[in-house]
Amino acid sequence: MGKRLLAVFLTAMLAISSLSGCSHASDVASGAGDKDYPAKIGDVVIKKEPAGAAVLSPSIASVILSVGYEASLKARSADCSQSDLSVLPVVTADDAQKIHDLGADVVFADALTESQKSAMEKAGLTVLTLGGATSREDLERLYSNVGSVLKGARTGYQQGKDTADGIYQTIDDITRAIPESDTPVTAAYLYDAKGSAATGDMLAGHLVEAAGLTNSASGGKDGTFKVSDLLTADPKYIFCAKGVKAELEASAEYGKLTAVKEKRVYEMDPGMMTLQGEELIQAVSFMAGTVHPELLQGVSSSEPSDSSSPSSSAASQVGTDLNLNQTLKSGTQSDDVLKMQNRLEQLGYMFVKPTGLYAEATAQAVKDFQYLNGMTVTGVADPATLKKMFSSDAVKRTS
Repeated sequence: MGKRLLAVFLTAMLAISSLSGCSHASDVASGAGDKDYPAKIGDVVIKKEPAGAAVLSPSIASVILSVGYEASLKARSADCSQSDLSVLPVVTADDAQKIHDLGADVVFADALTESQKSAMEKAGLTVLTLGGATSREDLERLYSNVGSVLKGARTGYQQGKDTADGIYQTIDDITRAIPESDTPVTAAYLYDAKGSAATGDMLAGHLVEAAGLTNSASGGKDGTFKVSDLLTADPKYIFCAKGVKAELEASAEYGKLTAVKEKRVYEMDPGMMTLQGEELIQAVSFMAGTVHPELLQGVSSSEPSDSSSPSSSAASQVGTDLNLNQTLKSGTQSDDVLKMQNRLEQLGYMFVKPTGLYAEATAQAVKDFQYLNGMTVTGVADPATLKKMFSSDAVKRTS
């Protein structure tokens, strides 16, 4: 009798242990999980892969695009205006039931009121408010969190981490390409003409430094830098959001700045310094290329190409039957992609085994190639990129 009771007890304990093991969520704050779901992101537990997601944050939308998980999206807010998301239905934070009816069960947002969050939860939606990254390490946190929500604590986490690392790998390439100088070049990025700047405690402030510049607004905090302090710092270059340049030039106070007087104020698409997807690379490339235009010299995507040009004849000498007049991009899987990957590997740009699938690693390799060869960084292998890639003067990656 005692043995029978002991057997029953042990069986029950094993069952309880098994159930608790199944329900244990991988907390991505500690790194990648040993399984995808359940996944714990902050205080939120995602029990299974979402049927779909709605994004109400422009910056998170850029992260999702960079990670390559945009197929998971069912809806967006109007300010998520990235062209790749234009086909998605537009919703607001007050459209809880509509978001649910569109097939989403997860919502990414920057901030919500208590009533909005409550309405979403009542509609069966899981809400995530993920803060923007403030540093290189924090970018990895942001990307791995987004990936973990959409594809799990193992698969999605790693995809997010690898994508964030790839972005900074390209930024590092840009930084290394900047000519060394004993004289610091000072600069500042202004969001407006009222004291908002890319300060040292912001990721945007680090982008200024990654462009080889000394950030004059590094001493500010939370995006605030006094005009009087800017006048004292007197940066040699000023970068700003579109529309701000005219305000600076019209201001008697800002007119005292050397950058304004010597016409070294450059407007940028504001998304470059507010969104945290591929825009990060674009921002560093723009600032570095503006101060050091020699970095952008070389073959551009708009340069004409004909059979008599050195690049074209060299391309045939490399030896390829690849059609160089086509465009290859993310999501494509073909023998042509494999041929391009093999060429990128020869040139030192591929860090994964060529498979014929144009995924994130290939897109990153193309971006690195485009940058080091003086081309517009897009991650898309257009005809100009392919022709340069298969020419004898294609720049190899040496680091």
